[in-house]
Amino acid sequence: MLNKEKSPFLFGKTVSGNEFLNREKDIEHLWLNMRSGINTVLISPRRWGKSSLVEQTATLKSDEKKVKWCFIDMFSIRSEAEFYERFSRELLKATSSKWQGWVANAGKYLKRIVPHINIGSQPMEDFSISFEWEELERHRDEILNLPENIACNQGIQLIVCMDEFQNIHTFKEAEAFEKMLRSHWQHHKHVSYCLYGSKRSIMTDIFNRKNRAFYRFGDLIMLDKIDTEHWQPYITEHFTQTGKAIDDALTSKIITLMQRHPFYIQQLSHYVWELTDTEADEATLLQAIKRMLDVNNALYKQEVEELNNTQVNLLKAILNGEAQMTSVETMRKYSIGTPQNVIKNLRALEKEDIIEKQGKKYALLDPAFALWFKTYYMEKPLTI
Repeated sequence: MLNKEKSPFLFGKTVSGNEFLNREKDIEHLWLNMRSGINTVLISPRRWGKSSLVEQTATLKSDEKKVKWCFIDMFSIRSEAEFYERFSRELLKATSSKWQGWVANAGKYLKRIVPHINIGSQPMEDFSISFEWEELERHRDEILNLPENIACNQGIQLIVCMDEFQNIHTFKEAEAFEKMLRSHWQHHKHVSYCLYGSKRSIMTDIFNRKNRAFYRFGDLIMLDKIDTEHWQPYITEHFTQTGKAIDDALTSKIITLMQRHPFYIQQLSHYVWELTDTEADEATLLQAIKRMLDVNNALYKQEVEELNNTQVNLLKAILNGEAQMTSVETMRKYSIGTPQNVIKNLRALEKEDIIEKQGKKYALLDPAFALWFKTYYMEKPLTI
């Protein structure tokens, strides 16, 4: 039974256990790849649950004694030097349970590079490792082969999971760095790499373009949305278990409005739950939507401010259901310039993961942003 005083809907963080919804097939697919030594790339729009999927897989398979998982978040890494430091630190921490082991293994596996190790008053929390760049340039292979060397020495299968992997595109000479990673990692027999990130367009460029080093690096999984049939009972049960009620028609509206997007279904369900005393109704849902849009208002305003006039007008055309974006009528109606200008700006919006092509039409990837844009920017009435 859930705590009746606490919202049963979580968003903005990874989820696990009872909060993790469905994806049994995805978990088994990912686990089969990992234990078989097959590298895996996860690609999907932002906030679809890639990180939760990987973490849930690791949690469910944590009893595998000959398997160790290493998680590396690359969100704040902005240079090759920072990459090596974070990479080696997390590998050492993941493959030994005591800080003394981290220090010992640093000396054991890094023989040609002298690591500078810093240990704070709480070693398990405050442990860092750094290198002199001149030494790294000469012996980078020692860091890049560290996972394989540790795995072979310990007799384990090591699974290295790297979130926000697309950040390597910000490094100086990024494509040369990609080639270096690939040239080492493709020879690792005791390590599986799981690479994923929140910028779908950049991840697709890195892994799906024939002229890039990571082309066909492993199994590329395009993560699908969770089906309505799984969302419906999930929302209903979470209301029921906290002493509240919501009918199937209302849950269907939440799922449809948020286009089966995990983050926004959780967020909107949270606001509906919060505003409900005993049983949710359409008035509650409408109030919840307004609250959700208000909460995201500043963020969405900033997104629009970063767009040029043509891009803003293209979003209006898309939300009005226009299909022929380069037709004379559409270009005149929305003041979006020439066909070349339209195509250039559509590609820019796709690259920023704001829109995507669905069949013959474009659509906005973020359902809440689409709803906000219609309501606040195009001044259309909010209806459910």
